[in-house]
Amino acid sequence: MHTLALAESLARRGVEVDLWTLGRGGDTAFFRQVEPAVRVHAVPFPDVGDAVGPRIVRSISVLAAAFAARREHYDVVHAQDCISANAAMASGPCVRTIHHLDTFTTPELAACHERAVVEPVARICVSAAVAGEVRRGWGLEPTVIANGVEAHRFAAGARDDVGRERWRGRLGRYVLAVGGIEPRKGTTDLLEAFALLRARHPDVGRGLRLVLAGGETLFDYRGYRGTFDRRAAELDVQPELLGVVAHDELPALVAEAAALGFVSTQEGFGLAPLEALAAGTPVVARDLPVLREVLGEAVAYAADPVAMADALAAVIASPPDPAAGRARAQAFTWDAAAAAHLRFYERLVTAA
Repeated sequence: MHTLALAESLARRGVEVDLWTLGRGGDTAFFRQVEPAVRVHAVPFPDVGDAVGPRIVRSISVLAAAFAARREHYDVVHAQDCISANAAMASGPCVRTIHHLDTFTTPELAACHERAVVEPVARICVSAAVAGEVRRGWGLEPTVIANGVEAHRFAAGARDDVGRERWRGRLGRYVLAVGGIEPRKGTTDLLEAFALLRARHPDVGRGLRLVLAGGETLFDYRGYRGTFDRRAAELDVQPELLGVVAHDELPALVAEAAALGFVSTQEGFGLAPLEALAAGTPVVARDLPVLREVLGEAVAYAADPVAMADALAAVIASPPDPAAGRARAQAFTWDAAAAAHLRFYERLVTAA
């Protein structure tokens, strides 16, 4: 989302922008159409059934080989993840946006992550909280440029009566989470909180469903997924797993939710809760410094499943005035992000 929205905003300012990506499984495009002014290069990347570590190495090698031939065409090369950063640095310098930091056990992935923090010529973080982690961990000083939010798109979702009715007919009343079932998203904590919500607040929880939207990640979370499935059975919770939701259908899904549960254990910004606030949907977020920084007082915070359950019950039973949340979401724009990136690029090119 960051990559596409930033690229399009830069192009609207007259910048020539190319997007490079791996075309996994025959893909030649992104999850939505990209504005014509942005050129997309999808490098073929067939699935050969390799494990995570070898797939990381192959991803870097394939993207690096394709990109190197075009390297000289660009004034600035900006990588958005560790794979693209490692691929770009094989043929020259790059800027890296560090969206969030992770701890990996797969050796190839851990090495990819470390190089993509240490070796770029400059770094951007989307929040001061993550910039602080980089400063404390590596002694480096990133520039902070916040994400934008497509607030208008999610506000339109709130007015999409047909789309909301479609989701309501399919799902009934529901608590929504956006993202895969993975440790960083705190999915098992949300599962526990949902079961506690039904037990502690039966009037609110009666007929309520837990809905998870989002696809699989590159990484191997099968162990965590097994734990999640076993615990769901023990708690007699049957979550609705939607998988990838079409781009045009997501705003109505978010707007129709009784609440959004955003309980990640680690985040770089918090785009999903801002989108929910733009749609007028109440949010319960884990109490993390980065989420306090980005979301302010527009959401309810909780630190553990019991508190999450109680907070969800409270915002569902008595939804807060959505005006403050909508104002918070509207404060972050991609136009402002693009302007800040252009100033950053100009300083970088001048210094070179």
